[in-house]
Amino acid sequence: MRGRSVSPVFVGREEELAALSESFDEARKGRVTAVLLGGEAGVGKTRLVQRFAEQCQGCGAHVLFGGCVELSTEGLAYAPFTAALRQLVREQGPAAVAGLLPDGAERDLARLLPEFGEPSGDGETDTGRARLFEQFLTLLERLALSRPTVLVIEDIHWADRSSRDLIAFLSRNLHAPQVLIVMTYRSDDLHRQHPLRPVLAELGRVSGVHRLDLPRLSRDEVAQQMAGILGEVPQYAKVEKVYERSEGIPLFVEAMLEGEDCAFPESMQDLILNSVERLPEETQRLLRVAAAGGIRVSHKLLAAVSGLSDVELETALRPAIAGNVLQIADNRAYVFRHSLIREAVHDELLPGEHQRLHARFAEEISKDRGLVPPGRAAVELAHHWYGARNDTWALISAWEAAQKSFKAFAYTEAVPLLERVLMLWERVPDAASLIDADHTAVLERASEAANAGGEADKGAKFVKAALAELDEAKEPGRVAQLIVRRVGFKNSKGQLGVIEDLRHALRLVPENGPERAEVVSVLSRHLMLRGEIAEASELITEGLRLARELGDSCLEADLLMNLALGHSLNGENESTIIVNQQALEIGTAAGSARLITRAVGNNIDALIDMGRHEEALRLAEHGWELAKKYGRLRGSGLFIKNNWAEALEVLGRWDEAIEIIEGALSHGPVLRHRYALLRVRADIALARGELQLVEGILSEVGVLKDRPEEFVQDIINNARLHIGWHLTRGEPGAALSVAERVLSHHKQSSKAMLSWRLLSLLRTVCDAAEATEPERAAAVRALAAEVAAELSVIGPVVEAYRLTYTGDFDAAAAAWERLGRPHNQAKALLRAATAAARGGDREGAAARLKVALPLAQALRATPLIEEIETLSRRVGGVQPAQEPSELLTPRELEVLRLVTQGRTNRDIAAELFISAKTVSVHVSNILAKLGVTTRGEAAAAAHRLSLLSPG
Repeated sequence: MRGRSVSPVFVGREEELAALSESFDEARKGRVTAVLLGGEAGVGKTRLVQRFAEQCQGCGAHVLFGGCVELSTEGLAYAPFTAALRQLVREQGPAAVAGLLPDGAERDLARLLPEFGEPSGDGETDTGRARLFEQFLTLLERLALSRPTVLVIEDIHWADRSSRDLIAFLSRNLHAPQVLIVMTYRSDDLHRQHPLRPVLAELGRVSGVHRLDLPRLSRDEVAQQMAGILGEVPQYAKVEKVYERSEGIPLFVEAMLEGEDCAFPESMQDLILNSVERLPEETQRLLRVAAAGGIRVSHKLLAAVSGLSDVELETALRPAIAGNVLQIADNRAYVFRHSLIREAVHDELLPGEHQRLHARFAEEISKDRGLVPPGRAAVELAHHWYGARNDTWALISAWEAAQKSFKAFAYTEAVPLLERVLMLWERVPDAASLIDADHTAVLERASEAANAGGEADKGAKFVKAALAELDEAKEPGRVAQLIVRRVGFKNSKGQLGVIEDLRHALRLVPENGPERAEVVSVLSRHLMLRGEIAEASELITEGLRLARELGDSCLEADLLMNLALGHSLNGENESTIIVNQQALEIGTAAGSARLITRAVGNNIDALIDMGRHEEALRLAEHGWELAKKYGRLRGSGLFIKNNWAEALEVLGRWDEAIEIIEGALSHGPVLRHRYALLRVRADIALARGELQLVEGILSEVGVLKDRPEEFVQDIINNARLHIGWHLTRGEPGAALSVAERVLSHHKQSSKAMLSWRLLSLLRTVCDAAEATEPERAAAVRALAAEVAAELSVIGPVVEAYRLTYTGDFDAAAAAWERLGRPHNQAKALLRAATAAARGGDREGAAARLKVALPLAQALRATPLIEEIETLSRRVGGVQPAQEPSELLTPRELEVLRLVTQGRTNRDIAAELFISAKTVSVHVSNILAKLGVTTRGEAAAAAHRLSLLSPG
């Protein structure tokens, strides 16, 4: 089904909307008169202004609308003001409007609307214009006496001279409180001689006039816009395609989603080519040449291909630069303002012209690779030889470019290049000798690139095709390596049975060769994750011996990380970090991106388990940057993002965690990573009582369908979420059934931290089920005690969970407070208060609840808040009015400090290493908690209430 053409969801623009709101607040005090909102055609200026207008109207403001008309800059005098005046007359009637003006002044307005009678006789003289300007100024000021007034004028780049003069007059002379003029214009239409340019320059120097530029949407915001239009989360590949072609312009996103396969509709071609078709014919001809060269073409390359001298080239291109079709980039290069302009111009090429131009670009780059940016020659040649329909050189250059892409960690770029080699293979005689690799080797290389880039489905197809070409009796080692890679793809897709595949691969390889060491490495890791620690440890010992004998340091590093995984399962996190660090050093020395990102991701997990959260967050941010640098964003990068979200979740920074999770999910993670991210999201949803969301996640992950799991971590986390869901729904018996099933799993005690976390929850389950099913609850307690007896207790996090499990809730609350985990602390205080109340200590219970409640409120943990309030009423605890400082989280206090310094959302985001969107959420929460409406009032409240310590 075709989706809606416009997203029903307002996407992004939090910072710009906040800036407009702040200008409105300042205008009400008479300190701001106008806002100039600039942006490209289709970037969303109208949508933003409409949303702002809705907010103003919600605050009781009167909003008047006017727009300029695209005829000429000298047509329809005062068009936007006439439209605003017509709206006012329609709303209030001409008599009421005339009543706001001095006697007889309505005759000046009659020049704009006939409803005001006969116009004054002096017409468009200086005196008449001056009176008209004064009357309009008076009208706005008197309208604002009764309520705030906002005048919106759109598209002032089309404004006639009279309108421009009136705009300048009002902006300079409007100083009455409660009036704001918001004007929009297309920044890409302002060529050097555009008449609006001097007006903008003049207004930029006027006190009280603010400039605001509206940028293109980010990739994540495009994904949100697409989800709103389609009514579902779009596929990663579709997001990438739309974002790449639209370059973040909302209008183009909407247009692409109207057609099939994101094709750009012909209805938009006029908008795209309009600025091109106004240029001289010679300029258009040269633009077609430049379009064949790509988005960016150097001056020297364009001169070589076109055959023009420097002077001829510059003369022909000058109109395109003045018209903002082309822009000048670094190192004397030209870039099209938008890729769709280049695409539209390129589509105008005739077939012969297309091949001829691409061949010319390929020939010139072959002669001098310095004509393109460093490292780009191979890719550019592959593109142009393919465009020239030269199959032989297209294949050779695509293979070369793919190898270069591997060295540059550009794996996502390597995959389509290798697909092109495979596509051209049958067309090129003796292809194998030309690139010194057989067809199977190309498939193997493609599967390697897909694996690194996180493209599991493509990778699995490449492996399947390669295996079909091999005989395991003749090339057992090669087959074994492909089986190992297939296992990786199967695992990422959550498929079972990989151990059998790996055992088969192990039987294929010789006893002491490098192939065996590689299979041993992967098999031992999977056995560890399944809780088969003893067998895994034996294999690791064998693998390390082989790797060291063979001098394969990278393989040694992989095996060391498997060993570290065993330490982690046993709760020995100090050892985990030490061994992972050894592997990281090996990976760094070898320049192995895979090893580096794997080691970093594993250490984030270990730091979280140790309670070293700030270190974990810093490492997560660093790891994400490394993953992007090394082209492993969708593989190791999303594993790192999952651990990042886990660290934020346990710290109670849930809104930030949600943003991390949503951003990661928009990158189309493989199924295993997707499920891991969804589990963290379910933890937050469960804590906030969002049961419908929890149910949807548990259903997708397979928890409600009893989908079999093999990894210990997945088994325990699924069980914990399933139990929590039943408890929140008031179903202790069903929660007890889940507890019984998970405790019967013989490997479930393999990860100390996870198991103690589960056991602490099982205590809650048994306490809840005690009254109705005492025998079952007792049996579960007994099984839990057997598991607990086998678990190690190393580190503060495990100790805090153990204290919760054993019922020492006050000590647990203190431990959680030291660790900075507010949700756990509040839950422990509630349990301690419950125990105190049962023991008759109502005052002690109330004191604990008084501490727990603001913690739960700050998290918006609705079920916990309700439990605390219910128990408080039972023990007679009075809830005193809370000081604002009790309601602000530590992160909100950090944000508030920067707000008081006058910092923008973007500045705060950079300072605190979070996104502007997250800052906007924090600022909104702060304003609500302090009971204020503006940032200035928040700063005043912070000082008045002494919320911020000095420094």
